[in-house]
This record gives sequence, C-alpha cells and structure tokens, in this order.
Amino acid sequence: MKEINLVYMVAWMSSRFWWKIKQFAKVWPNNSTLIEYSLQQALPAWFSKIIFIVWKMTEIPFKEMFWNNYKWIPVEYSLQTFDETTRDRPRWTVDALCSAKEIIDWPYIVCNWDDIYWSQAFKILVDHLNNSEESALVWYPLKNVLPNHWTVNRWILRLDHNNYIERVEEATWISKDTLNQFWLILDQDLCNMNIFAIHTDTINKLDNTLTIFKNSNIWDRKIECYLPVELPKVWKVKVYTTQDPRFGVTNPEDEEIVKKQIEEYENQ
Repeated sequence: MKEINLVYMVAWMSSRFWWKIKQFAKVWPNNSTLIEYSLQQALPAWFSKIIFIVWKMTEIPFKEMFWNNYKWIPVEYSLQTFDETTRDRPRWTVDALCSAKEIIDWPYIVCNWDDIYWSQAFKILVDHLNNSEESALVWYPLKNVLPNHWTVNRWILRLDHNNYIERVEEATWISKDTLNQFWLILDQDLCNMNIFAIHTDTINKLDNTLTIFKNSNIWDRKIECYLPVELPKVWKVKVYTTQDPRFGVTNPEDEEIVKKQIEEYENQ
C-alpha cells in the first residue's frame, strides 16, 4: 500500500452560516463536529497524514482542536492566503490545494470541509490511488445533492464511454424546487462534490495553471479557479460511483437536519 495524504480544504467561512466555522457544527447525536464525523468516515480507508488547508480565521481553532496528530495520525497545516487589497476572497479550490504543495509529499485524497461523503467514497479513492496513476473522483446523482429550497451551485460531469471526464458544466442557483427550469440538466445527472484522488505530480501542473489564471485575471477581485474544472485539463480523471448518500451543511438550520439524517442512515 502507498503512503496517502488526506487533505481537507477548511480555509473559508460561509456568509450563509453567519461566518461561523461550519466544520465545528454539531452534526452527530453525540455532539461530535462535522469535521470529526467526516474523519471517522475517512480514516478506515487508511491514511499516513492529515493536512488541513486553513485560513487566518480557521487556523488557530483547528490547531487547538487537532494539534499535531489525530488518533495517532500526524496532522499538518497549510495557510491559504490572499491579498485583501486586490481580492475579495481566495481563488478557491485550486488555489487552496496549491497552497499545500510543499507538504503534500504522497498521493492524496482532497475533499470539502462541509460534506459527509461516507466511508465507501474514501475506500474507493484510496484503492484507486494504490492501483492507478490517474486522478479520480466519486460522483453523486444530482437529485441527491440538492437542497429542497435553498439554491446552490453544482458541477455537472459529462463522461466519455470509458467513464473519464470529458467536460464539466456549472449549474448555478439550483435546488430541487427549481430543477425543472433547467432543461439541459436532469435529476439523474452526475455531480461532483469536491472529493478527488490525485497523484503528487499533478500539483505542479495545477500550480502552473493557477499562475496563468492569476496573470490572466489580475484585475478581477472575485473570479475563482475551480478544481473540478481545471483538474481534467491537466490529467485524466476516472469517475466512480457510490450508493451512499451525501449530506452537507450549507445553512444554520442544516445542523439539526444533518444530525437527524445521520441518525436515520446509521440506524438503517
């Protein structure tokens, strides 16, 4: 088995969550936090190191919670920064990942801070890294990753006949209520929720992509560089499926909703 990193992008804080640290939402019946529950799902797949990509507002709280190890697994931190005189927010997921390039020393799983993917997704991707030199992700049916009323953005995957990504389309301001307004998007379409398996060589290609992106958009304070869009441009990405649901915290009321969803799912 290869040495594999587990990378969490936990830098940003959401205005929808009242600028609180969403990763510390109490989502498990025993009051464990969202990030602790996600780690419980991930760690049985076997990882050699955990990396948290933090921001100035999340760095200290995460270090106070995890210090330099979690369940005897080493923990390291990477600080994502941005120039607040020229930018309103970070350049998002490619920028986050590239900020950790100096401490990502093995193949890695990288994932979101506010989603519960369940253990099968991590196992699938770890197995992939142990047996392939390609990148990979796990997809979810769009209908399973939409809130009933709140609108969100989602990345829709279009695949070739071998289950590799051919192109990625962004669906914006979408919910279960509004889905029927998007005539090119179906509830069974494949959706990426920012969980990837990536080999170490890829990060240098992504870093070059980010440099070009920054130079091409130097005057844009808001434009962002997204991993689901850029990764397939620099490396083949295999797509796997899982039958598990995906639960996520977007708004404050989701804290109780997700807690109930987890309890119901675990008691099935």
